Amino acid sequence: MGATTGLRKPPDRAYIGGMTQTAADPRAFLYRPDALDPDTALRLTAEALKSADDGELYLQYRAQESFGFDDGRLKTADYSTLSGFGLRGVSGETTAFAHANDVSADAIRRAAATLTLLDPSTRGLAAPPRRSNRHLYTDADPMALIPFARKVELCQAIDAAARARDPRVAQVSVGLYGSWSVVEIVRPDGYVATDVRPLVRLNVGIVVEQNGRRETGSFGIGGRYLYDGLFEPATWNRAIDEAVRQALVNLDSVAAPAGEMTVLLGPGWPGVLLHEAVGHGLEGDFNRKGTSVFSGRIGERVAAPGVTVIDDGSIANRRGSLSIDDEGTPTQENILIEDGILKGYIQDRLNARLMGVAPTGNGRRESYAHAPMPRMTNTFMNGGTDDPAELLARVKNGIFAKSFGGGQVDIVSGKFVFSCTEAYRIENGRLGAPIKGATLIGDGPTVLTKVTGIGNDMALDEGVGVCGKGGQSVPAGVGQPTLLIAGLTVGGTAAA
Repeated sequence: MGATTGLRKPPDRAYIGGMTQTAADPRAFLYRPDALDPDTALRLTAEALKSADDGELYLQYRAQESFGFDDGRLKTADYSTLSGFGLRGVSGETTAFAHANDVSADAIRRAAATLTLLDPSTRGLAAPPRRSNRHLYTDADPMALIPFARKVELCQAIDAAARARDPRVAQVSVGLYGSWSVVEIVRPDGYVATDVRPLVRLNVGIVVEQNGRRETGSFGIGGRYLYDGLFEPATWNRAIDEAVRQALVNLDSVAAPAGEMTVLLGPGWPGVLLHEAVGHGLEGDFNRKGTSVFSGRIGERVAAPGVTVIDDGSIANRRGSLSIDDEGTPTQENILIEDGILKGYIQDRLNARLMGVAPTGNGRRESYAHAPMPRMTNTFMNGGTDDPAELLARVKNGIFAKSFGGGQVDIVSGKFVFSCTEAYRIENGRLGAPIKGATLIGDGPTVLTKVTGIGNDMALDEGVGVCGKGGQSVPAGVGQPTLLIAGLTVGGTAAA
C-alpha cells in the first residue's frame, strides 16, 4: 500500500517557480503573442487588484482523456482540453471573482470591472507566498508519451486476463484516465508561480456470478506520474487480483450485524473515514466561521493519546500532492492533531489572514472557473506500535472493515455514515465470515476518543480518491494504520 514501484524519477533540471525551463515551454499553452503575454498579465493584475487586500490572476490549461472498456469492448474514449483564467480580489471577508475561457488581455480587463465592487482596502496588500523551486513530480505529459492503440491494448489485456482468472467472472470493467495541467498564479506584487501537473489512474471492476448470485469487487491505483507504472504487468495484474479477490469474498458474504460493537479498521484506504469524519472539520473556513465541531479548540484534547493526524501535500508523486497550491503557496507537512491534542487547522490565504495565522498550502480549486478554498491534500494518521494481529486478537465480538465505498459527513455535528465494500465478522479474536451491507455510523470527535489500538502498519491509499466540497472536486489522498475502535454503531440487517 502506498508504494511508488515503477515510477520514473525525472532527470535533474533547473526549476523556476515550479516549472522546468525547457525549449518546449509549457507556458506557451497560457500565453500567445496575439492574446496575452506575461508582462501584460502582470500589469493588468496589478491594476485590477491595486485596492484589494489579496488576490491573484489564475491561468490554466488542462488536457485530459479517459477510456472506458466494458463487456469486452471499448465503450468510451474521450479527449478534451480547457483553458481560461480566474481573477480574484479579496477585501476583508469579501471576495470578488470573475472567470472566462478566453485567455486574452481584453477578457481580463472586462473581468477586472467586477473587482470595482470591492470596498477599497486600507490595510495594504497581503505578503506574497514564499518562493520555492521544489518540484514533486515530472512535468512531462503522460498522455503524449503512449499511443492511443497501446492504451486500448492495455484495456483489452486486462479484460482477457481478468476473465481467465476464474470461471465465475461474469463482467469486467476497465477505466484508464490521464490529465496534464499547466497553471500560473500572477499576483499584483510581481510574484509569479507556475506548476505543471500530471495525473493518471487505472480502475478495474469485476462482477462475479455463482448460483444466480452476483457480487462485485474493485481496485484502483494512480498518482502524479506517467502512465509507465500502470502499464507494468505486475501493476495491472495486482489490480485484477485484488478486484477478483474482493468480488469472490463478497460471494460468500452474509448479512451484516446491527448494533454497537468494536470495529477494527484496516490500513490505507479506510483512512477515508478519517478524511470525512475529521479532516473536513479541521478546514479553516468552517473553524473561522465557528461552524465546525473543532472550532475554538486549539490546544484541547480531541482524540485518544497516540492519535496524530497530518495533512501533507508535499509527498512526491502522490495523487493529493501539489508543488504549490492554487494560490502559489508551497505545500508542506501540517500536524493537525498531535498525540490527541488539536494543534491547528488547514488554511488557505483568506482564512489564515482573518484568523491571524500563516497559510498552510491548502488553498485549492477545481479549475480556473472556481475560487480557492481550504482543502485537504494527503490526510493520514501516523502509525503506532501495536501489532495488527494482536489488535485482532483483542476483539471478542465485532467487525473488521477492510475497505470502504462512499461516505458523507455533516460538518456542524461531525456525524458520518460509511458503507463497507469488504468487511468480516470477528469472533473470539479471529476473522469470521465476510459480511455484506455493513455501514459505520458515528461522529468524528467521538470516534477519535475511542481509538484503543494503533497498528505499526501505516499505509497511504493507492491513489484514487476524489474529494468534494462546495461543488468542487479535487484529487486527494488518505491513509492510516490498522485502528481498533471501542464502539461504533454498525448498521446492518442481522442481529449482532
